[in-house]
Amino acid sequence: MPFPTTMKKAGSLCIGLFVFLSASSQFEVGLFAGPQATAVRYTILNQKQKNELKYGFQAGVGFKVPFENKLYFAPAGFYSLKGYKVSFTEFRYPPDTGAKNNNTTIHTFELAAMLQYDFSDNPGHAFIKIGPSLDFHLFGKENFDLKNGNSVSRNMKFSTEGEYGHFSANMLMQLGFETGSGFFMFTQYTHGMASTNNEDNGPKIRHRAYGISLGFYLNRKKIVIDTRNKE
Repeated sequence: MPFPTTMKKAGSLCIGLFVFLSASSQFEVGLFAGPQATAVRYTILNQKQKNELKYGFQAGVGFKVPFENKLYFAPAGFYSLKGYKVSFTEFRYPPDTGAKNNNTTIHTFELAAMLQYDFSDNPGHAFIKIGPSLDFHLFGKENFDLKNGNSVSRNMKFSTEGEYGHFSANMLMQLGFETGSGFFMFTQYTHGMASTNNEDNGPKIRHRAYGISLGFYLNRKKIVIDTRNKE
């Protein structure tokens, strides 16, 4: 699917989402940010390549829309700094058929459509969120060493075929806790479902990320408890 067409569809989805949220008088808006460790599942010809964690962060906005009982629709849009360090035992393009390793930094924007389940009706309670996300690769940098002893540092090339892909798909899971006053925290696991590489017979590259974030709801209504003696 051509990238511009995909972007138009994603934009239409976002507009529809915000129209839906605007029609709801009960939805809450939350801001969040936090660090994360990122890596990949990197395979060449079904052979897993050794990789190391890199460190980044994510920051964005999320919504909480009542759905049914303790179940909520919880979409989110957020910036996510990803990357990986990988060493090769097999050699394919990208990054280069002569590359021994690769160290990447990738700036992405992620759109998630999750469901949230609150484990209690109490103002302070634990929750879980699960759902898919579409991950747009905005731009990136890669550094790798060649077998001939040279090194390369360059911007990553994204296209619809023959290079790194413009986008990928993930599944997200969050476990967290929110207070009655609107503050919340959560741990998140990102499991890449689609390869970020479009080159035929090239490597299969799927994101992995582990993070923790803090946030607060902007429009959380204060809970007032009447402590006066009742006659």
